[in-house]
Amino acid sequence: MIINPPFARQVQVCRCPLCGLVCADEATPGVRRKCPRCQTVLPHCQPEHSHLSWALLLTSMILYVPANIFPAMHTSFLGYGSESTILSGVVAFWRSGSWGIATIIFIASVIVPCLKFLSLSLLLISRARKSVWARCERARLYRITEWIGCWSMLDVVVVAVVCGLLRFHALSEAEPRSGILYFGLVVILTMLCALSFEPKTLWEDKQ
Repeated sequence: MIINPPFARQVQVCRCPLCGLVCADEATPGVRRKCPRCQTVLPHCQPEHSHLSWALLLTSMILYVPANIFPAMHTSFLGYGSESTILSGVVAFWRSGSWGIATIIFIASVIVPCLKFLSLSLLLISRARKSVWARCERARLYRITEWIGCWSMLDVVVVAVVCGLLRFHALSEAEPRSGILYFGLVVILTMLCALSFEPKTLWEDKQ
């Protein structure tokens, strides 16, 4: 016979997110309770961040459109200039034989953002519905999404490196454009969305 352990709120305790002290959860309306040891605001007293998470996610999805439409880099050689978007840059690197750089940019600028949009949407929708479906898998998905955020700036780093390399040549130069700024904002907003998500809510049900 499998007995499900009770939630912390059912036994009226909560854990300090900083020092780990288990405190009695005696919530009082309008009072922000703090940990008696480190004075950190206890998690049960913090406001719900679902609206903030949704706002960050939707804003990042909207900014992802101009990030791919507007040019990300301007290059000039012998007086002839051209502007390229992220995807056209991937094609240019691939045709020039730089398959590794093209693959890195495509993964970092297309595959990773789209997967983060899908995973964060799934986590937020399942939390709103308080679903009990695949809780362990969703918790693992959150950890992967949070971990992969530190690699999301690879595309911006590649543009910075290319601009730096071309500036060493007297007859060529490169400058970033607005597309890379929008992409950087997309990365920052998705990282903030993952940070504002509370994974403990994955284990809460409707009871």
